[in-house]
Amino acid sequence: MKDSLETRIGLFVALAVLAAAIILERVGSLETFQRGKHINALFSNVQDLKIGDRVKMAGVEIGRVQDIQLTNNRVLVMMKVHPTAQVKTDSIATIKFTGLLGQNFVAVGFGTGQAIKDNTFIDSDEPVDLSAMMQKLEKVADGAQKLTESFTGFKIDTLVGPLRDFISANKDPLTVTISNMQAFSSDISSQISQGKGTLGKLIHDESLYNTAIATVSNLQDTASEIKVTIAEARKVVDKVNSGQGTVAMLMNDGQLYRETTESMTNLKEILQKMNKGQGTVGKLVNDQEFYRNAKLTLQKLDQATESLEDQGPLSVLGLAVSKLF
Repeated sequence: MKDSLETRIGLFVALAVLAAAIILERVGSLETFQRGKHINALFSNVQDLKIGDRVKMAGVEIGRVQDIQLTNNRVLVMMKVHPTAQVKTDSIATIKFTGLLGQNFVAVGFGTGQAIKDNTFIDSDEPVDLSAMMQKLEKVADGAQKLTESFTGFKIDTLVGPLRDFISANKDPLTVTISNMQAFSSDISSQISQGKGTLGKLIHDESLYNTAIATVSNLQDTASEIKVTIAEARKVVDKVNSGQGTVAMLMNDGQLYRETTESMTNLKEILQKMNKGQGTVGKLVNDQEFYRNAKLTLQKLDQATESLEDQGPLSVLGLAVSKLF
């Protein structure tokens, strides 16, 4: 009897331990007793994520959520992953769900950086707001319902009926019109295939093709000549820039520029003096008395010339001798 009681107690303890292990596995507390790395992530909203939810990488479970806390207006999610999990420093954590009514989990990306150390923070990507998504779906459903209600009582006959009546009433004219259009299209196709008409000649006339080829060749030759001209002009500009040739010397010679500037300055001063009546030329230009004397002299010379024209050659000679002697 004693052996039977001990056997029952042993079986009971074994079943209790097995049940506890199964319960701990289901709630995720068994991960506490296993070795691993601790990683943390901050979220604005965890979308009903709970302690014990799975942490996955590419759909493969690598750990569990150990704790969830509020800190600095954010939600701190603390996770424990397997020691062999390839979580990198640039991995990104995202809260996802297996379905509309499924369990939430934390998805961690592969990353390309260095392997994380224990108790490391990784970046996070905010999850999709399921409530906002459902509200949008409700708005879309309401819009579809209103659109459906707007067609309530509308019969297709109200739209197709008049069109059917029109076709029935004009059956013969429509048939004739379609036949004429077909004949016209056939005639046009025949003329084009035979090279008749403007379009047919454009398609079948080889002279037009030859003219187009010649035009393209001329354009190519012109383009080549333009390229040569541009190359020559570029050479001239390069020579000017390098200081070669007369134009380059005129453009780049600083001494010539200074001498030209001095000459223009001197000319400006001379013109200013002339305007003020200074110097011989200025007095000649601005002296009114000299102008009047010159005018009187010209008048006297004109009168003397007229008097000489009225006298004969001998008189002129005698007058000249008398003046001389």
